[in-house]
Amino acid sequence: MSDVDVDSRALEILQRVFGYESFRGDQHAIVDHVIAGGDALVLMPTGGGKSLCYQVPALARPGTGIVVSPLIALMQDQVDALTELGVRAEFLNSTQDWKVAREVEQAFLAGDLDLLYVAPERLLTDRCLNMLSDGRISLFAIDEAHCVSQWGHDFRPEYLGLSMLHERWPDVPRIALTATATAETRVEIAQRLSLDHAEHFVASFDRPNIRYRIVEKNDVRRQLIELIRTEHAGEAGVVYCLSRSRVEDTAEFLCSQGVNALHYHAGLSPAVRAQNQSRFLREDGIVMVATIAFGMGIDKPDVRFVAHIDLPKSVEGYYQETGRAGRDGLPATAWLAYGLQDVVQQRRMIDESPGDDAYRRRLGQQLDAMLGLCETVTCRRVRLLEYFGQHTGPCGNCDVCLDPPEAWDGTVAAQKVLSAVYRLWKERGQRYGAGHIIDILRGKSNERIKQSSHDQLSVFGIGADLSDQAWRGVLRQLLAQRLLAVDHDGFGTLMLTEDSRAVLKGERQLMLRRESEKAARSTRVGTRSRADAIVLPGEAQTRFEALRTWRGEVARSHGVPAYVIFHDATLREIALAEPASLDDLAHISGVGARKLEAYGEDILREVARGA
Repeated sequence: MSDVDVDSRALEILQRVFGYESFRGDQHAIVDHVIAGGDALVLMPTGGGKSLCYQVPALARPGTGIVVSPLIALMQDQVDALTELGVRAEFLNSTQDWKVAREVEQAFLAGDLDLLYVAPERLLTDRCLNMLSDGRISLFAIDEAHCVSQWGHDFRPEYLGLSMLHERWPDVPRIALTATATAETRVEIAQRLSLDHAEHFVASFDRPNIRYRIVEKNDVRRQLIELIRTEHAGEAGVVYCLSRSRVEDTAEFLCSQGVNALHYHAGLSPAVRAQNQSRFLREDGIVMVATIAFGMGIDKPDVRFVAHIDLPKSVEGYYQETGRAGRDGLPATAWLAYGLQDVVQQRRMIDESPGDDAYRRRLGQQLDAMLGLCETVTCRRVRLLEYFGQHTGPCGNCDVCLDPPEAWDGTVAAQKVLSAVYRLWKERGQRYGAGHIIDILRGKSNERIKQSSHDQLSVFGIGADLSDQAWRGVLRQLLAQRLLAVDHDGFGTLMLTEDSRAVLKGERQLMLRRESEKAARSTRVGTRSRADAIVLPGEAQTRFEALRTWRGEVARSHGVPAYVIFHDATLREIALAEPASLDDLAHISGVGARKLEAYGEDILREVARGA
């Protein structure tokens, strides 16, 4: 097939099956490369259209596309979405009984499948490998390829065995895809999957529709409920917590405040996890409170916010999790509340983690990068993209751009803190946590201070000029910059580091971050209304709501999430365009031939009724 034939075939499939007029960004180059038989490593942000990069080539090449995915719970939804498009898709995983699995295998062997989704542990069994050898394979797509990285936040050991695909099927093109990888992780993915000669396609990591906001933690449950009530009432969102108990407590709290919240963590039974995940995907306006066990591969397009009430362990994890917001391209919020105790806790967890010094050093570097993002006084988007090796100017849409924090000379304040820690250890042989250090600096004569005679220290009361909260900000930043360390005693007590000396001796000036008064008073930043960005004008909004109601009824009758029928973005375009014929409707993005045939008349009827 010539280059011209490849190009026209790919575009024809995109338009006829998926209903899109043209490819976006690198999609066209990737699709053409894979159709021609080349291997590819694709880095594309969540919502950037990664799936089309293997789905279109699988339909263009002879045989069945084998998609390796770690997401057993989501395979059904992915297959349902393709089936709605008229694509012959199935999956093989442990949820099926042997009769169903055998039917799927026979369909593959008969050449009756366009795409087959397989979990990696299933793929690597002798039965599955032998079956694949007896059929015709168009390509291998390795989704969530960052799972092969042993330094990554989603490492899956079974992914290490996927390098054998190249050895067993050297002539079948392979495409590895992920939304999150630094240059170092990219090299690791290529090495571990034997993609030595693959072409790398790296799209921009920028998600301009997401507003990144990081606030100082101060009664985080109140801050969270304020965020939901004032900006995202009745909308879908995800709240990430560090521990299972915190997940359950937070979900219970949100429910008590009238929020439709569910919880998700690895300690729940598979049935409960599957049920809660299914409700989140299929119902509108649910807030999922979860550990990082939830979310990879979630295709729900209308998640309007992702909130973290505990500090993520790495920038990669943070980016991956916040990327689940706003997949439809509409405005969304990535909100993080973090404070002094988060830093203490994360440092202690690293010190106590199993593994050698190199492993703990790597965890420390990841945390340092995350803290740098939190404490930056420049654009958060600039800092985030720089971590992934990309450079851009200030976004004008993050909290730092909209309400810049102050940078102040905190050298003297830092010296006071470090002197207090030094005096306690040098004169008393004692170490204490942040709260006690702040009480000493502020000159509080409470019972604990009196019993320990710490009111006799020369540093007692020398920090009365700053509030408790201000001192917590100073301590947090000293920990973030490794000018203070957490002792290994398990109590979160503080000690000096090698770098402390230069500050104490006045050899190093220390510029610290201080929130603006506006940011300190509220979780909210900026004045642009969410409703102004999403609500349609006049009668178009009425048509949109009518279309959503119709879509919900169809989705329920088919037993699939509503977005599998049509995305909100497509319904909005229909509501605005007000098509009067099937030909008009065919030009709407997201309306392919199969959906036009199945739903065209119904949509036109709803549009006419709305008018």
